[in-house]
Amino acid sequence: MSAQVSARDFPLPPAPPEAELPEPLPEPSRDELRLEVVLAALSDPLRIGIVRKLLLESVEHDHTCTWFGLDRPKSSLTHHFRTLREAGLIRQRQYGPSRRNRVRVEDLDARFPGLLALVADWTPAE
Repeated sequence: MSAQVSARDFPLPPAPPEAELPEPLPEPSRDELRLEVVLAALSDPLRIGIVRKLLLESVEHDHTCTWFGLDRPKSSLTHHFRTLREAGLIRQRQYGPSRRNRVRVEDLDARFPGLLALVADWTPAE
């Protein structure tokens, strides 16, 4: 793991005014996050890649599923994003017909220090 990467180094998008922010979809609270559930969600290469891309490339706003450029059926992507949300890795908000995603950096860093740095350092097997 890179000594220069820590969860606190990940950029957090600026929050829009609370009045404009849709409620997040159902997700576990910080205290309900369970390591085995988080690790199970990250065990799929596509899902860990989604989290990694959000950590390293997302800077100014939440991103829709199409931002990732994944060549998968919509139903498959819905499953993967729901798995990440239900595990507590991402927060999803409904903006009209689309859902936007961001990593729950502060919650994950508080519960599992160093986990996001490991995800950021991960590289896919060839």
